Amino acid sequence: MTAATPLKGIRIIDLSMGWAGPLACRHMADMGADVIKVESCERFDWWRSWEATQEWIESNGAEKSTAFNTVNRNKRDITLDLEHPEGRSLLLELVKTANIVVENYSGSVLPKLDLSFEIFRQAKPDIILLSMPAFGSTGPWANFRAYGSTVEQSSGLPHLNGSENDPPTMQHVALGDAVGGLTGAAAILVALRHQSRTGEGQFVDLSQVEGLFPMASHGILEYAATGNSPKRAGSRFGNSLVRGVYACKGEDQWVAIECSSADHWSALADEIGQPLSEFGEYQIAKHRIDEIDSVLSDSFRDKDAKEVMRQLQGIGIPAAATLSTVDILNDPHLAKRGFWQFQERAFVGLQPHPSPPYRVGKEPFSIVSAAPTLGEHNQEILKTVLGIEDEEITRLESLGVIGNRPRLPSK
Repeated sequence: MTAATPLKGIRIIDLSMGWAGPLACRHMADMGADVIKVESCERFDWWRSWEATQEWIESNGAEKSTAFNTVNRNKRDITLDLEHPEGRSLLLELVKTANIVVENYSGSVLPKLDLSFEIFRQAKPDIILLSMPAFGSTGPWANFRAYGSTVEQSSGLPHLNGSENDPPTMQHVALGDAVGGLTGAAAILVALRHQSRTGEGQFVDLSQVEGLFPMASHGILEYAATGNSPKRAGSRFGNSLVRGVYACKGEDQWVAIECSSADHWSALADEIGQPLSEFGEYQIAKHRIDEIDSVLSDSFRDKDAKEVMRQLQGIGIPAAATLSTVDILNDPHLAKRGFWQFQERAFVGLQPHPSPPYRVGKEPFSIVSAAPTLGEHNQEILKTVLGIEDEEITRLESLGVIGNRPRLPSK
C-alpha cells in the first residue's frame, strides 16, 4: 500500500447511477480501488442524458455529459443487460471477484432483476451490498423514487432555510445527492474495514434522506425541546452579530462575512470605523442588526470583493469572496495545492478534475483516467477478470448483452 493507493486490491461493482452512488464509488476509485461500473446499452446511467433520441445517439451525446464525466473518473466500464439471463449471470460472476456491490436504485428494481443481498452472498459469501435508496430499504416509502432535490425537501431542510416569509426554499444543488454520496463513501469504508477484520460481508442500508437530517438537526432539536419550529432567519444564525453576503464593486461580486464573537466585532468596528463603531459593544450592538447590515452594505458597495476578503481575513474575521468558475480554476491557493488535475477525455477533450479534498501526505490522490466511455472496458474485463474467449465475447455482442453504443428501448 502507498499513500496514493490505500484501497489498491479492493474491487467494487458499481451498479449506481446519477450522482449519489457514483460519487461514493468515485471516492473509492480515487483512492485506488478497482471500480467496475456496470451499465447496459438500453439502461445506461441516466446522468449521460435525461432523455435519449436517435439523433443524440448518433452524435455521441452519451459521452459529452459533464455531470457523468465528473463523478465516474478512475473507473472501468462494462455493459451488461441485466434483464437478459446471460447478462445477469455475468454480473454474478463479477461479484465473485469483488469486495462490495453498490446500488442506488429505487427499492423495486433489484427484486425485478431477481437480485438481492442473499443472491449476491450465494455468489460471494463475504460480499458487502451497499443499497442507497432515497428513503431506505424498509418502511412505507421504500419503493418511492426521488432525486437529490426531492430528498432535500423530504428532510425538512428547506423549511429551515430562507427568509421568514418565503415559501420553502429550493436550493437546487440537490443536496440529497451530494451528501448521500459522501455518506455512502463513509459507509463503504466502514464496511470494508469490518470485512478486512472479520472476513464477513454485510448488507448496508443507507437512507439518503436520513443522511440529511444532521443538517436540519437544529430545527428538529428545537421542536423536540420546545414544541416550536425555529423562525427562518435567512443568512443569520445563532449568536452571530454579522452573518451575510454583501454586494461589492462590479457585476455579481459579493463577499460573505461572519462576526460571531466580541473579538470579531471589535476588530470589524475598528477596521470599518464610523459609523459602525458607534453601535457599541457586542452585546449592545446585537439589538441593531438591521442597521449594521445597512452600514456594511454601504461600506463594501464600491470596493473589490477580493480586497475586502483579504482585508478582513488579515484581522482575523472569517470572510470569503464568492468565486466564479473562472476564479476557481485560476485560484492561486488551489494551484499551490495541486488541486486541479487534467485528463484528456474522448469526445470532449482536455478536462479539469478537482482532486479529492483529503490527502495522505503532501500530494493529492492521482486522477489516472477520465470517465470511461460506454462499454469501454468490455473486452478487458471479460477477458482478464472472467477469462472469456473472443468467440464468446462476439456472441454476447450479437445477442445485445454487451455493446458500446446506446440503444433506444426495444420494449
